[in-house]
Amino acid sequence: MDAIRVLYAEDEPFLARIVHESLESRGFSVRLVSDGAAAMDAFREFKPHICVLDVMMPFKDGFSLATEIKDTNPAMPIIFLTAKVQTEDLLKGFASGGNDYLRKPFSMEELIVRIHNLLQITSNNQGSKEKNKPNIIKLGKYDFIPELLELHFEGNKKKLSQRETRLLELLTSDMSRPVLRKNILLDVWGDDSFYNSRNLDVYISKLRDYFSEDPSIEIVTKKGVGYHFLIR
Repeated sequence: MDAIRVLYAEDEPFLARIVHESLESRGFSVRLVSDGAAAMDAFREFKPHICVLDVMMPFKDGFSLATEIKDTNPAMPIIFLTAKVQTEDLLKGFASGGNDYLRKPFSMEELIVRIHNLLQITSNNQGSKEKNKPNIIKLGKYDFIPELLELHFEGNKKKLSQRETRLLELLTSDMSRPVLRKNILLDVWGDDSFYNSRNLDVYISKLRDYFSEDPSIEIVTKKGVGYHFLIR
């Protein structure tokens, strides 16, 4: 497993050396900068997993630096190191994008626990977002999003009905073979009556129209069998 990369911004040389050496001795990879102005270049080059920032630094303070970092990467976890404990300072820190505070003086054990905890929280939040993202099915130049009942093409969004969505799901679930007409009718309409069979023909025509902008896509009628969704 790769070492956790920590961008550490601190202008107190003695404290900076202790923290830097202590973190590296515990398996972290640390990039140390001594002023806020140099930190953004280090951030872009080093690509840290987490930032540990002193609040009071020359040229650019930790709050301003955090704002700039969050503009670049909103998900980047940030811990502030500070002697300031006034409520307005805490609020300013959180408003600038800070996720946690550690008051000076602090123990290395506490800093390491907070780093691991914050990375775990960030990872869980990211995993939750990924889990909740709707499934996007690429169909030629189109994006089909069944959960949202949508078909996207070059920035344009087409809202589909429930039946159109289910029909398209059936047609595209296994494009190696046609879908039986009877199976479509039973699944989408609940029976294979003549009336519903005519409805199916109308829906197929509508889907063909929706995909007309991409000539590589074809919904082929297999007589006496059903329909085959093809991307050539």
